[in-house]
Amino acid sequence: MNLENQIEKVSKFHHLEMLANQVVEGFISGMHKSPFHGFSAEFAEHKVYNSGESTKHIDWKLYAKTDRLYTKRYQEETNLRCHLIIDHSSSMHFPKLKEHEPFYESKIGFSVLASAVLMNLLKKQRDAVGLSVYSDTYEYYAPEKGSDRHHRMLLNQLEQLMENPRVTKTTDTVTFLHQIAEKMHRRSMIILFTDMFQLGDEEALFNALQHLKHNKHKVVLFHVIDEKRELHFNFDNAPRKFIDVESGEVINLFADSIKENYERNVKDYFKKIAMKCAQNKIKYVPVNVGSDFEKIMTTYLVEKQMFG
Repeated sequence: MNLENQIEKVSKFHHLEMLANQVVEGFISGMHKSPFHGFSAEFAEHKVYNSGESTKHIDWKLYAKTDRLYTKRYQEETNLRCHLIIDHSSSMHFPKLKEHEPFYESKIGFSVLASAVLMNLLKKQRDAVGLSVYSDTYEYYAPEKGSDRHHRMLLNQLEQLMENPRVTKTTDTVTFLHQIAEKMHRRSMIILFTDMFQLGDEEALFNALQHLKHNKHKVVLFHVIDEKRELHFNFDNAPRKFIDVESGEVINLFADSIKENYERNVKDYFKKIAMKCAQNKIKYVPVNVGSDFEKIMTTYLVEKQMFG
């Protein structure tokens, strides 16, 4: 079963942790068919014993069953520190979903589920995770920890973003990225979910992203977009009213009259962002709402290997 079918199958469950777990398990079960087969061992509760290591934590019961030596992995064993950042501005609540549509087809819903998916991977690998959420204020901060209690606290915070959405919020990305950077003292992977549509001064933005890279942190920017509407501008040619979700400004127009210019300008803008990220050695990954969870997990696994 492919990942999209897996998500569709479990979309009737509203519990974020359960849905994230189903997405991850579907991904892991398909690893033997992919170039990432070698990563599957990382998801075990045990790791292969290497000659010369202490024998203190060898699982002798498992040895009796398998005739191979494995050591138990404990909660305090932390291989990676990861800090997730979610842009919670009003533009992230696009598109406005109908009642029957799954929450992860909006940009904020997609970012919430993608964050829960990454948290699931981090938990399986005994890694520590932290979380920041910002909009017009620095809404939430939790440092990197690996305990079950901490994991559930972050899941609860993610669920609250979906249950109590606040709209008509601008964002001050630059200010809050600098504040987050100041909190990051130990070398970490920093993952940012944003739609890049409300950032203003580009030079100031990339200075803030560079600040996140201090102390040899790795920065991954997931550029969250609704490809159908934002990239390809797929609207019929009936007269439509477009509303700026942050300022409330309204414009009436026929979509076909600006489609070509719009798509060209957006494509150029995305290309410019990708180039600036490459220049700043920031991993840039555009992701489409509702469907790119596998791309996110694959990116994380590859970047973790390189980060080591």
